[in-house]
Amino acid sequence: MTEPILAKAAGGPAAEAAVGLRVLVVDDDRAVREGCVSVLQLDGHQVTACTRGDEALDLLKRRRFDLVLVELSLTPVSGLDLLRAAVAAHPDVIVVVMTGNPSVVSSIEALRTGAWDYLPKPFSASHLQVLVARAAHAALGPREKREARDAREGRDAREGRVLGIVPGGGDDRPALLGNSPAFRKAVELAQRVAATDASVMISGESGTGKEVIAQFIHRHSRRSGRKLVPVNCAALPEALLESEMFGHRKGSFTGADRDKTGLLEVANGGTLFLDELTEMALPLQAKLLRVLQDGVVRRVGSEHQDAVVDVRFVSATNRDPQEAVRQGILREDLFYRLRVVPIRLPPLRERVEDIPVLADFFLTRSWARHRGEDAPPPPLSPEAVAALQARPWRGNVRELQNCIEHVAVLAAAGEPILAADLPGEDDGGAAVPAAAAASPLTPAYPVHLLTAPFHGAKDDLVAHFEQAYLAELVARSGGNMSQAARLAGFDRTTLYRLMEKHGFRRDGA
Repeated sequence: MTEPILAKAAGGPAAEAAVGLRVLVVDDDRAVREGCVSVLQLDGHQVTACTRGDEALDLLKRRRFDLVLVELSLTPVSGLDLLRAAVAAHPDVIVVVMTGNPSVVSSIEALRTGAWDYLPKPFSASHLQVLVARAAHAALGPREKREARDAREGRDAREGRVLGIVPGGGDDRPALLGNSPAFRKAVELAQRVAATDASVMISGESGTGKEVIAQFIHRHSRRSGRKLVPVNCAALPEALLESEMFGHRKGSFTGADRDKTGLLEVANGGTLFLDELTEMALPLQAKLLRVLQDGVVRRVGSEHQDAVVDVRFVSATNRDPQEAVRQGILREDLFYRLRVVPIRLPPLRERVEDIPVLADFFLTRSWARHRGEDAPPPPLSPEAVAALQARPWRGNVRELQNCIEHVAVLAAAGEPILAADLPGEDDGGAAVPAAAAASPLTPAYPVHLLTAPFHGAKDDLVAHFEQAYLAELVARSGGNMSQAARLAGFDRTTLYRLMEKHGFRRDGA
Protein backbone atom coordinates (compact mmCIF):
# COMPACT_ATOMS: atom_id res chain seq x y z
CA MET A 1 0.00 0.00 0.00
CA THR A 2 1.33 3.39 -0.88
CA GLU A 3 1.00 6.65 1.01
CA PRO A 4 -2.01 7.98 -0.95
CA ILE A 5 -4.30 5.42 0.65
CA LEU A 6 -3.45 6.72 4.10
CA ALA A 7 -3.88 10.34 3.09
CA LYS A 8 -7.11 10.03 1.11
CA ALA A 9 -10.15 11.57 2.75
CA ALA A 10 -13.58 10.01 2.79
CA GLY A 11 -16.34 11.02 0.45
CA GLY A 12 -14.97 9.41 -2.71
CA PRO A 13 -16.71 6.93 -4.98
CA ALA A 14 -17.43 4.50 -2.16
CA ALA A 15 -19.38 7.12 -0.28
CA GLU A 16 -21.82 7.29 -3.17
CA ALA A 17 -22.90 3.69 -2.50
CA ALA A 18 -24.25 4.66 0.96
CA VAL A 19 -24.22 0.99 1.99
CA GLY A 20 -22.29 -0.30 4.99
CA LEU A 21 -20.66 -3.61 4.15
CA ARG A 22 -19.27 -6.16 6.59
CA VAL A 23 -15.68 -6.36 5.39
CA LEU A 24 -12.86 -8.73 6.37
CA VAL A 25 -9.31 -7.56 5.51
CA VAL A 26 -6.61 -10.25 5.61
CA ASP A 27 -3.02 -9.09 5.02
CA ASP A 28 0.27 -9.61 6.84
CA ASP A 29 1.48 -6.17 5.76
CA ARG A 30 0.57 -3.81 8.59
CA ALA A 31 0.56 -0.65 6.46
CA VAL A 32 -1.76 -2.17 3.88
CA ARG A 33 -4.02 -3.68 6.50
CA GLU A 34 -4.37 -0.51 8.58
CA GLY A 35 -4.70 1.67 5.49
CA CYS A 36 -7.62 -0.42 4.20
CA VAL A 37 -9.30 -0.38 7.60
CA SER A 38 -8.95 3.40 7.88
CA VAL A 39 -10.36 4.18 4.43
CA LEU A 40 -13.22 1.68 4.64
CA GLN A 41 -14.30 2.73 8.12
CA LEU A 42 -14.38 6.37 7.02
CA ASP A 43 -16.71 5.30 4.21
CA GLY A 44 -19.10 3.71 6.73
CA HIS A 45 -18.21 0.01 6.43
CA GLN A 46 -17.86 -2.42 9.34
CA VAL A 47 -14.29 -3.67 9.07
CA THR A 48 -12.54 -6.60 10.74
CA ALA A 49 -8.82 -7.19 10.11
CA CYS A 50 -6.41 -10.06 10.75
CA THR A 51 -2.91 -11.05 9.66
CA ARG A 52 -3.08 -14.79 9.02
CA GLY A 53 -5.15 -17.07 6.81
CA ASP A 54 -5.95 -19.51 9.62
CA GLU A 55 -7.32 -16.62 11.72
CA ALA A 56 -9.48 -15.58 8.80
CA LEU A 57 -10.80 -19.14 8.39
CA ASP A 58 -11.90 -19.15 11.99
CA LEU A 59 -13.63 -15.78 11.56
CA LEU A 60 -15.45 -16.99 8.43
CA LYS A 61 -16.80 -19.98 10.39
CA ARG A 62 -18.19 -17.76 13.12
CA ARG A 63 -19.32 -14.64 11.28
CA ARG A 64 -20.83 -13.64 7.97
CA PHE A 65 -19.07 -11.07 5.76
CA ASP A 66 -20.23 -9.31 2.61
CA LEU A 67 -16.71 -8.65 1.31
CA VAL A 68 -13.33 -10.29 1.95
CA LEU A 69 -10.09 -8.54 0.90
CA VAL A 70 -7.29 -11.10 1.06
CA GLU A 71 -3.58 -11.05 0.20
CA LEU A 72 -2.76 -13.81 -2.27
CA SER A 73 0.63 -14.81 -0.79
CA LEU A 74 -0.39 -15.52 2.81
CA THR A 75 1.19 -18.34 4.82
CA PRO A 76 0.61 -20.99 6.10
CA VAL A 77 -2.93 -20.80 4.67
CA SER A 78 -2.64 -19.19 1.25
CA GLY A 79 -4.94 -16.58 -0.17
CA LEU A 80 -6.29 -19.08 -2.72
CA ASP A 81 -7.07 -21.59 0.04
CA LEU A 82 -8.87 -18.87 1.96
CA LEU A 83 -10.73 -17.87 -1.19
CA ARG A 84 -11.94 -21.46 -1.72
CA ALA A 85 -13.05 -21.77 1.89
CA ALA A 86 -14.90 -18.43 1.85
CA VAL A 87 -16.79 -19.22 -1.36
CA ALA A 88 -17.63 -22.74 -0.15
CA ALA A 89 -18.95 -21.48 3.19
CA HIS A 90 -20.83 -18.46 1.84
CA PRO A 91 -21.59 -18.61 -1.93
CA ASP A 92 -22.81 -14.98 -1.90
CA VAL A 93 -19.64 -13.54 -0.37
CA ILE A 94 -17.56 -11.22 -2.57
CA VAL A 95 -13.84 -12.03 -2.41
CA VAL A 96 -11.19 -9.68 -3.80
CA VAL A 97 -7.58 -10.87 -3.86
CA MET A 98 -4.73 -8.42 -3.35
CA THR A 99 -1.26 -9.09 -4.70
CA GLY A 100 2.01 -7.22 -4.91
CA ASN A 101 3.19 -9.46 -7.74
CA PRO A 102 0.30 -9.45 -10.22
CA SER A 103 0.45 -11.69 -13.26
CA VAL A 104 -2.03 -12.92 -15.81
CA VAL A 105 -1.59 -16.51 -14.59
CA SER A 106 -2.21 -15.75 -10.90
CA SER A 107 -5.10 -13.41 -11.68
CA ILE A 108 -6.82 -15.94 -13.92
CA GLU A 109 -6.32 -18.69 -11.33
CA ALA A 110 -7.95 -16.48 -8.69
CA LEU A 111 -10.89 -15.67 -10.97
CA ARG A 112 -11.32 -19.34 -11.85
CA THR A 113 -11.35 -20.21 -8.15
CA GLY A 114 -14.17 -17.77 -7.51
CA ALA A 115 -12.65 -14.35 -6.87
CA TRP A 116 -14.92 -11.43 -7.76
CA ASP A 117 -11.94 -9.24 -8.69
CA TYR A 118 -8.28 -8.70 -7.93
CA LEU A 119 -6.46 -5.61 -6.70
CA PRO A 120 -2.80 -5.18 -7.74
CA LYS A 121 -0.50 -3.45 -5.25
CA PRO A 122 0.33 -0.67 -4.78
CA PHE A 123 -3.11 0.90 -5.02
CA SER A 124 -4.53 4.24 -3.97
CA ALA A 125 -7.43 5.03 -1.68
CA SER A 126 -9.58 6.07 -4.64
CA HIS A 127 -8.84 2.76 -6.39
CA LEU A 128 -9.92 0.86 -3.27
CA GLN A 129 -13.01 3.03 -2.86
CA VAL A 130 -14.10 2.48 -6.46
CA LEU A 131 -13.72 -1.28 -6.13
CA VAL A 132 -15.60 -1.44 -2.82
CA ALA A 133 -18.34 0.81 -4.22
CA ARG A 134 -18.80 -1.69 -7.04
CA ALA A 135 -18.87 -4.52 -4.50
CA ALA A 136 -21.48 -2.66 -2.45
CA HIS A 137 -23.55 -2.19 -5.58
CA ALA A 138 -23.36 -5.94 -6.25
CA ALA A 139 -24.33 -6.75 -2.64
CA LEU A 140 -27.43 -4.51 -2.51
CA GLY A 141 -30.68 -6.08 -1.46
CA PRO A 142 -30.28 -9.79 -2.28
CA ARG A 143 -33.58 -10.51 -0.53
CA GLU A 144 -35.42 -7.85 -2.53
CA LYS A 145 -33.94 -9.17 -5.75
CA ARG A 146 -35.05 -12.71 -4.96
CA GLU A 147 -38.54 -11.52 -4.06
CA ALA A 148 -38.78 -9.47 -7.26
CA ARG A 149 -37.64 -12.47 -9.31
CA ASP A 150 -40.13 -14.78 -7.59
CA ALA A 151 -42.91 -12.25 -8.18
CA ARG A 152 -42.05 -12.00 -11.88
CA GLU A 153 -41.92 -15.77 -12.27
CA GLY A 154 -45.25 -16.13 -10.48
CA ARG A 155 -46.83 -13.48 -12.68
CA ASP A 156 -45.47 -15.15 -15.81
CA ALA A 157 -46.85 -18.49 -14.67
CA ARG A 158 -50.28 -16.97 -14.00
CA GLU A 159 -50.34 -15.43 -17.46
CA GLY A 160 -49.55 -18.80 -19.01
CA ARG A 161 -46.25 -17.79 -20.57
CA VAL A 162 -43.68 -20.36 -21.56
CA LEU A 163 -40.00 -19.84 -21.96
CA GLY A 164 -38.24 -19.13 -25.22
CA ILE A 165 -37.36 -16.00 -27.12
CA VAL A 166 -37.80 -14.42 -30.52
CA PRO A 167 -36.58 -11.05 -31.74
CA GLY A 168 -38.99 -8.15 -31.61
CA GLY A 169 -39.45 -5.64 -34.37
CA GLY A 170 -40.28 -1.95 -34.39
CA ASP A 171 -41.79 -1.00 -31.05
CA ASP A 172 -42.63 -4.61 -30.15
CA ARG A 173 -41.06 -6.03 -27.03
CA PRO A 174 -39.38 -9.42 -27.38
CA ALA A 175 -41.91 -12.22 -26.99
CA LEU A 176 -41.26 -15.17 -24.69
CA LEU A 177 -42.12 -18.23 -26.74
CA GLY A 178 -41.01 -21.82 -27.18
CA ASN A 179 -40.68 -24.83 -24.94
CA SER A 180 -37.68 -26.86 -26.12
CA PRO A 181 -35.38 -28.08 -23.31
CA ALA A 182 -32.24 -26.45 -24.73
CA PHE A 183 -33.87 -23.05 -25.03
CA ARG A 184 -35.66 -23.29 -21.69
CA LYS A 185 -32.30 -23.92 -20.07
CA ALA A 186 -30.78 -20.80 -21.67
CA VAL A 187 -33.66 -18.50 -20.76
CA GLU A 188 -34.03 -19.88 -17.24
CA LEU A 189 -30.34 -19.16 -16.71
CA ALA A 190 -30.88 -15.63 -18.02
CA GLN A 191 -33.75 -15.22 -15.55
CA ARG A 192 -31.62 -16.32 -12.62
CA VAL A 193 -28.65 -14.13 -13.47
CA ALA A 194 -30.69 -11.06 -14.40
CA ALA A 195 -31.23 -9.99 -10.79
CA THR A 196 -27.48 -10.03 -10.08
CA ASP A 197 -24.68 -7.80 -11.34
CA ALA A 198 -22.66 -10.70 -12.76
CA SER A 199 -21.07 -10.31 -16.19
CA VAL A 200 -22.73 -12.53 -18.78
CA MET A 201 -21.24 -13.89 -22.01
CA ILE A 202 -23.79 -15.10 -24.57
CA SER A 203 -22.61 -17.37 -27.38
CA GLY A 204 -24.54 -18.72 -30.34
CA GLU A 205 -24.82 -18.62 -34.08
CA SER A 206 -26.00 -15.50 -35.91
CA GLY A 207 -29.75 -15.09 -35.72
CA THR A 208 -30.32 -17.05 -32.50
CA GLY A 209 -31.37 -13.98 -30.48
CA LYS A 210 -28.26 -13.01 -28.49
CA GLU A 211 -29.15 -9.32 -28.35
CA VAL A 212 -32.70 -10.14 -27.29
CA ILE A 213 -31.38 -12.22 -24.40
CA ALA A 214 -29.21 -9.22 -23.42
CA GLN A 215 -32.33 -7.00 -23.51
CA PHE A 216 -34.19 -9.58 -21.42
CA ILE A 217 -31.43 -9.64 -18.79
CA HIS A 218 -31.33 -5.85 -18.58
CA ARG A 219 -35.11 -5.49 -18.44
CA HIS A 220 -35.32 -7.93 -15.51
CA SER A 221 -32.40 -6.40 -13.59
CA ARG A 222 -32.45 -3.64 -10.98
CA ARG A 223 -30.68 -1.52 -13.61
CA SER A 224 -33.74 -1.59 -15.86
CA GLY A 225 -34.47 2.05 -15.07
CA ARG A 226 -31.15 3.03 -16.67
CA LYS A 227 -29.86 2.59 -20.20
CA LEU A 228 -28.92 -0.56 -22.06
CA VAL A 229 -26.17 0.62 -24.42
CA PRO A 230 -25.28 -1.72 -27.32
CA VAL A 231 -21.83 -1.64 -28.93
CA ASN A 232 -21.19 -3.58 -32.14
CA CYS A 233 -17.47 -4.32 -31.91
CA ALA A 234 -17.36 -5.47 -35.55
CA ALA A 235 -19.07 -2.44 -37.04
CA LEU A 236 -16.35 0.16 -36.51
CA PRO A 237 -12.59 0.34 -37.14
CA GLU A 238 -10.38 0.24 -34.06
CA ALA A 239 -9.74 3.99 -33.71
CA LEU A 240 -13.39 4.92 -34.11
CA LEU A 241 -14.55 2.16 -31.76
CA GLU A 242 -12.14 3.41 -29.10
CA SER A 243 -13.53 6.93 -29.42
CA GLU A 244 -17.11 5.66 -29.32
CA MET A 245 -16.55 3.53 -26.22
CA PHE A 246 -14.22 5.71 -24.18
CA GLY A 247 -14.95 9.17 -25.57
CA HIS A 248 -12.27 11.68 -26.54
CA ARG A 249 -10.88 15.08 -25.70
CA LYS A 250 -11.02 18.02 -28.08
CA GLY A 251 -7.97 18.08 -30.36
CA SER A 252 -6.94 14.49 -29.57
CA PHE A 253 -7.04 13.61 -33.27
CA THR A 254 -8.00 15.15 -36.60
CA GLY A 255 -11.70 15.97 -36.55
CA ALA A 256 -12.00 15.94 -32.76
CA ASP A 257 -13.38 19.49 -32.56
CA ARG A 258 -15.09 19.00 -29.22
CA ASP A 259 -15.06 16.77 -26.16
CA LYS A 260 -17.13 13.63 -26.55
CA THR A 261 -18.65 11.41 -23.89
CA GLY A 262 -18.07 7.70 -24.55
CA LEU A 263 -20.63 4.94 -24.39
CA LEU A 264 -19.12 3.61 -21.15
CA GLU A 265 -20.07 6.89 -19.47
CA VAL A 266 -23.48 6.88 -21.16
CA ALA A 267 -24.08 3.38 -19.72
CA ASN A 268 -23.14 4.43 -16.17
CA GLY A 269 -25.59 2.80 -13.78
CA GLY A 270 -26.93 0.62 -16.58
CA THR A 271 -25.76 -2.17 -18.87
CA LEU A 272 -23.22 -2.18 -21.70
CA PHE A 273 -23.85 -4.84 -24.34
CA LEU A 274 -20.67 -5.77 -26.23
CA ASP A 275 -21.85 -7.51 -29.39
CA GLU A 276 -19.30 -9.42 -31.50
CA LEU A 277 -16.78 -9.15 -28.66
CA THR A 278 -14.16 -11.30 -30.39
CA GLU A 279 -13.91 -8.72 -33.20
CA MET A 280 -12.51 -6.10 -30.79
CA ALA A 281 -8.81 -5.31 -31.34
CA LEU A 282 -6.43 -6.54 -28.62
CA PRO A 283 -5.25 -3.03 -27.59
CA LEU A 284 -8.87 -2.05 -26.96
CA GLN A 285 -9.41 -5.26 -25.00
CA ALA A 286 -6.55 -4.25 -22.71
CA LYS A 287 -8.06 -0.79 -22.19
CA LEU A 288 -11.47 -2.32 -21.48
CA LEU A 289 -9.87 -4.62 -18.92
CA ARG A 290 -8.68 -1.58 -17.00
CA VAL A 291 -12.27 -0.30 -16.78
CA LEU A 292 -13.40 -3.69 -15.50
CA GLN A 293 -10.65 -3.62 -12.86
CA ASP A 294 -11.13 -0.16 -11.40
CA GLY A 295 -14.18 1.41 -13.06
CA VAL A 296 -12.15 4.40 -14.23
CA VAL A 297 -12.59 5.71 -17.79
CA ARG A 298 -9.87 7.70 -19.54
CA ARG A 299 -10.93 9.35 -22.77
CA VAL A 300 -8.78 9.32 -25.89
CA GLY A 301 -6.26 12.15 -25.62
CA SER A 302 -6.77 12.63 -21.89
CA GLU A 303 -3.90 12.60 -19.39
CA HIS A 304 -6.05 11.87 -16.35
CA GLN A 305 -9.12 9.88 -15.39
CA ASP A 306 -12.29 11.47 -16.71
CA ALA A 307 -15.01 9.45 -15.00
CA VAL A 308 -15.71 6.63 -12.59
CA VAL A 309 -18.42 4.35 -13.95
CA ASP A 310 -20.55 1.56 -12.57
CA VAL A 311 -21.52 -0.60 -15.53
CA ARG A 312 -22.79 -4.14 -15.89
CA PHE A 313 -21.25 -5.96 -18.85
CA VAL A 314 -23.12 -8.37 -21.11
CA SER A 315 -21.17 -9.62 -24.13
CA ALA A 316 -21.97 -11.82 -27.11
CA THR A 317 -20.13 -13.67 -29.83
CA ASN A 318 -21.02 -16.05 -32.65
CA ARG A 319 -17.62 -17.72 -32.22
CA ASP A 320 -16.61 -20.30 -29.65
CA PRO A 321 -15.11 -17.89 -27.07
CA GLN A 322 -12.68 -20.46 -25.67
CA GLU A 323 -11.40 -21.18 -29.17
CA ALA A 324 -11.00 -17.43 -29.67
CA VAL A 325 -8.81 -17.38 -26.56
CA ARG A 326 -6.72 -20.27 -27.90
CA GLN A 327 -6.31 -18.44 -31.21
CA GLY A 328 -5.08 -15.32 -29.43
CA ILE A 329 -7.88 -13.01 -30.63
CA LEU A 330 -9.51 -12.73 -27.20
CA ARG A 331 -7.50 -11.99 -24.06
CA GLU A 332 -7.79 -14.78 -21.53
CA ASP A 333 -8.01 -12.43 -18.54
CA LEU A 334 -10.77 -10.42 -20.24
CA PHE A 335 -12.57 -13.65 -21.15
CA TYR A 336 -12.75 -14.77 -17.52
CA ARG A 337 -13.88 -11.35 -16.31
CA LEU A 338 -16.70 -11.12 -18.85
CA ARG A 339 -17.70 -14.80 -18.68
CA VAL A 340 -18.78 -15.04 -15.05
CA VAL A 341 -22.01 -16.62 -16.30
CA PRO A 342 -21.92 -18.19 -19.80
CA ILE A 343 -25.16 -18.65 -21.72
CA ARG A 344 -25.28 -20.66 -24.95
CA LEU A 345 -28.22 -20.11 -27.27
CA PRO A 346 -29.04 -23.22 -29.32
CA PRO A 347 -29.48 -22.93 -33.10
CA LEU A 348 -32.99 -23.35 -34.46
CA ARG A 349 -32.18 -26.83 -35.79
CA GLU A 350 -31.74 -27.95 -32.15
CA ARG A 351 -35.20 -26.68 -31.17
CA VAL A 352 -37.41 -27.73 -34.09
CA GLU A 353 -40.34 -28.34 -31.71
CA ASP A 354 -40.50 -24.54 -31.25
CA ILE A 355 -40.85 -23.80 -34.98
CA PRO A 356 -44.70 -24.05 -35.11
CA VAL A 357 -45.27 -21.53 -32.31
CA LEU A 358 -42.55 -19.20 -33.64
CA ALA A 359 -43.98 -19.39 -37.16
CA ASP A 360 -47.51 -18.61 -35.91
CA PHE A 361 -46.20 -15.64 -33.94
CA PHE A 362 -44.30 -14.20 -36.91
CA LEU A 363 -47.24 -14.83 -39.24
CA THR A 364 -49.70 -12.98 -37.00
CA ARG A 365 -47.39 -10.01 -36.60
CA SER A 366 -46.33 -9.81 -40.27
CA TRP A 367 -49.92 -10.19 -41.47
CA ALA A 368 -51.04 -7.26 -39.32
CA ARG A 369 -48.11 -5.10 -40.45
CA HIS A 370 -48.24 -5.76 -44.19
CA ARG A 371 -51.88 -6.57 -44.86
CA GLY A 372 -53.57 -4.45 -42.23
CA GLU A 373 -56.61 -6.70 -42.38
CA ASP A 374 -58.95 -7.24 -39.46
CA ALA A 375 -59.37 -10.92 -40.27
CA PRO A 376 -56.81 -13.32 -38.75
CA PRO A 377 -54.03 -14.60 -41.00
CA PRO A 378 -54.54 -17.87 -42.87
CA PRO A 379 -53.33 -20.96 -41.00
CA LEU A 380 -50.18 -22.88 -41.82
CA SER A 381 -51.11 -26.31 -43.13
CA PRO A 382 -49.58 -29.39 -41.45
CA GLU A 383 -47.53 -29.95 -44.62
CA ALA A 384 -46.14 -26.40 -44.42
CA VAL A 385 -45.22 -26.85 -40.75
CA ALA A 386 -43.50 -30.15 -41.51
CA ALA A 387 -41.57 -28.50 -44.36
CA LEU A 388 -40.45 -25.71 -42.02
CA GLN A 389 -39.28 -28.20 -39.41
CA ALA A 390 -37.27 -30.11 -42.02
CA ARG A 391 -35.13 -27.13 -43.04
CA PRO A 392 -31.57 -26.57 -41.74
CA TRP A 393 -32.16 -22.86 -40.88
CA ARG A 394 -28.59 -21.65 -41.25
CA GLY A 395 -29.85 -18.15 -40.40
CA ASN A 396 -31.76 -19.47 -37.37
CA VAL A 397 -34.72 -17.50 -35.96
CA ARG A 398 -33.93 -14.47 -38.11
CA GLU A 399 -34.14 -16.59 -41.27
CA LEU A 400 -37.45 -18.10 -40.11
CA GLN A 401 -38.81 -14.62 -39.49
CA ASN A 402 -37.87 -13.53 -43.02
CA CYS A 403 -39.39 -16.68 -44.49
CA ILE A 404 -42.73 -16.18 -42.71
CA GLU A 405 -42.80 -12.50 -43.61
CA HIS A 406 -42.47 -13.52 -47.27
CA VAL A 407 -45.44 -15.85 -46.81
CA ALA A 408 -47.53 -13.16 -45.12
CA VAL A 409 -46.94 -10.74 -47.99
CA LEU A 410 -48.00 -13.18 -50.72
CA ALA A 411 -50.54 -15.51 -49.06
CA ALA A 412 -54.17 -15.40 -50.12
CA ALA A 413 -56.59 -14.46 -47.35
CA GLY A 414 -58.79 -17.28 -46.14
CA GLU A 415 -56.78 -20.08 -47.75
CA PRO A 416 -54.43 -22.37 -45.82
CA ILE A 417 -50.72 -21.82 -46.45
CA LEU A 418 -49.26 -24.86 -48.22
CA ALA A 419 -45.69 -26.13 -48.37
CA ALA A 420 -45.55 -24.94 -51.98
CA ASP A 421 -46.23 -21.37 -50.80
CA LEU A 422 -43.01 -21.27 -48.77
CA PRO A 423 -39.97 -19.58 -50.34
CA GLY A 424 -37.15 -21.81 -51.53
CA GLU A 425 -34.46 -22.71 -49.01
CA ASP A 426 -31.61 -21.23 -51.03
CA ASP A 427 -33.08 -18.03 -52.40
CA GLY A 428 -34.99 -16.49 -49.53
CA GLY A 429 -37.92 -15.89 -51.92
CA ALA A 430 -40.10 -17.90 -54.25
CA ALA A 431 -38.59 -20.80 -56.13
CA VAL A 432 -36.69 -19.85 -59.29
CA PRO A 433 -37.63 -21.82 -62.41
CA ALA A 434 -35.10 -24.45 -63.47
CA ALA A 435 -34.36 -22.61 -66.72
CA ALA A 436 -33.21 -19.63 -64.70
CA ALA A 437 -30.97 -21.62 -62.35
CA ALA A 438 -27.94 -21.69 -64.65
CA SER A 439 -26.75 -18.33 -63.32
CA PRO A 440 -27.64 -17.07 -59.81
CA LEU A 441 -27.96 -13.56 -61.22
CA THR A 442 -30.35 -14.41 -64.07
CA PRO A 443 -33.15 -11.80 -63.95
CA ALA A 444 -35.95 -14.38 -63.83
CA TYR A 445 -38.94 -14.42 -61.53
CA PRO A 446 -41.80 -16.75 -60.59
CA VAL A 447 -44.84 -16.32 -62.79
CA HIS A 448 -47.20 -15.95 -59.84
CA LEU A 449 -45.50 -12.68 -58.88
CA LEU A 450 -47.14 -11.08 -61.92
CA THR A 451 -50.42 -11.15 -60.01
CA ALA A 452 -48.91 -10.12 -56.64
CA PRO A 453 -48.91 -6.52 -55.35
CA PHE A 454 -46.12 -4.57 -57.02
CA HIS A 455 -44.15 -3.55 -53.90
CA GLY A 456 -44.26 -7.04 -52.41
CA ALA A 457 -43.12 -8.62 -55.68
CA LYS A 458 -40.33 -6.06 -56.03
CA ASP A 459 -39.09 -6.64 -52.47
CA ASP A 460 -39.10 -10.38 -53.08
CA LEU A 461 -37.01 -10.07 -56.23
CA VAL A 462 -34.54 -7.68 -54.55
CA ALA A 463 -34.13 -10.15 -51.69
CA HIS A 464 -33.47 -12.95 -54.18
CA PHE A 465 -30.87 -10.85 -56.01
CA GLU A 466 -29.11 -9.82 -52.79
CA GLN A 467 -28.86 -13.38 -51.52
CA ALA A 468 -27.63 -14.71 -54.87
CA TYR A 469 -25.12 -11.86 -55.15
CA LEU A 470 -23.78 -12.54 -51.66
CA ALA A 471 -23.37 -16.25 -52.39
CA GLU A 472 -21.41 -15.47 -55.55
CA LEU A 473 -19.40 -12.74 -53.81
CA VAL A 474 -18.33 -14.97 -50.91
CA ALA A 475 -17.43 -17.77 -53.31
CA ARG A 476 -15.25 -15.45 -55.44
CA SER A 477 -13.44 -14.10 -52.37
CA GLY A 478 -12.85 -17.54 -50.88
CA GLY A 479 -14.62 -16.50 -47.68
CA ASN A 480 -12.28 -13.51 -47.06
CA MET A 481 -14.64 -10.80 -45.83
CA SER A 482 -12.24 -7.91 -46.43
CA GLN A 483 -11.70 -9.01 -50.03
CA ALA A 484 -15.45 -9.58 -50.50
CA ALA A 485 -16.18 -6.03 -49.33
CA ARG A 486 -13.56 -4.62 -51.75
CA LEU A 487 -15.04 -6.59 -54.66
CA ALA A 488 -18.52 -5.34 -53.82
CA GLY A 489 -17.37 -1.73 -53.43
CA PHE A 490 -18.63 -1.14 -49.90
CA ASP A 491 -17.26 -1.46 -46.36
CA ARG A 492 -17.27 -4.56 -44.17
CA THR A 493 -20.00 -3.16 -41.91
CA THR A 494 -22.41 -2.98 -44.85
CA LEU A 495 -21.38 -6.47 -45.94
CA TYR A 496 -21.94 -7.92 -42.44
CA ARG A 497 -25.37 -6.30 -42.19
CA LEU A 498 -26.39 -7.65 -45.56
CA MET A 499 -25.13 -11.13 -44.64
CA GLU A 500 -27.02 -11.09 -41.34
CA LYS A 501 -30.16 -9.95 -43.15
CA HIS A 502 -30.09 -13.04 -45.34
CA GLY A 503 -28.87 -15.55 -42.76
CA PHE A 504 -25.27 -15.94 -44.01
CA ARG A 505 -22.54 -16.77 -41.52
CA ARG A 506 -19.18 -15.06 -41.86
CA ASP A 507 -17.59 -18.27 -42.95
CA GLY A 508 -19.75 -18.03 -46.04
CA ALA A 509 -22.12 -20.85 -45.10
